Amino acid sequence: MLGIKRLGLLAALVLVGLAPAAAAQAAAQPSTQDSQYLQAVHQSNLFEIKAGELAREKGQNQEVKRLGEMFKTDHTQLDQSVQQTASQLGVQLPGEPTADQRQILDRLNNARGEEFDRQWVTAQLAAHLQAIQATQTEISQGQEQSVIQLAQTALPVLQAHYDELVNLAQQLGIPVPQASATGTPSPSGTTTPAPGGTTESPAPGGTESPGGTTETPAPGTS
Repeated sequence: MLGIKRLGLLAALVLVGLAPAAAAQAAAQPSTQDSQYLQAVHQSNLFEIKAGELAREKGQNQEVKRLGEMFKTDHTQLDQSVQQTASQLGVQLPGEPTADQRQILDRLNNARGEEFDRQWVTAQLAAHLQAIQATQTEISQGQEQSVIQLAQTALPVLQAHYDELVNLAQQLGIPVPQASATGTPSPSGTTTPAPGGTTESPAPGGTESPGGTTETPAPGTS
């Protein structure tokens, strides 16, 4: 009987010892905002890498080719950090871009010459605009410090890409999204919801019509 009591006591002590560890693990789970941002920015990177390859192969304008190569390199590096952070936090990442992003890639695949250049720049303006807005939201609303730091690293890269695209769009006579009153660029002065918002918010790499009608589902959807 004494041996059984000792075993019971040992089991109880083991359970007590495990409880704080289990509680700490549960507390370490990333928020919905953090998880959705990681998923959305990963899909954005996948989209940008493929779009960059297309620009390098099919671009008629030499600046389109140059930006495509730069975007592919930068987004590949960014995505390495995204994958590492997601792995550490136990966040499962999608295996491919969203359905709408794939449709854009299909359209670019079918475009040629000057039409390809114009479609590519237009798509990239929308994609980077929404990625910037989602990243700003993660910085202000995220809870997991490693994800916030990732967003802080990504933001200047995305903004530099956007600035380059604006310059090229002006050269090619392509409409450029207007800046909002706060200085944050947004289509027609509107504000786009970020990951963790409604299911109607567009994902980075998606598109939005000039009237503000969303054509892309929320980040992480396909």
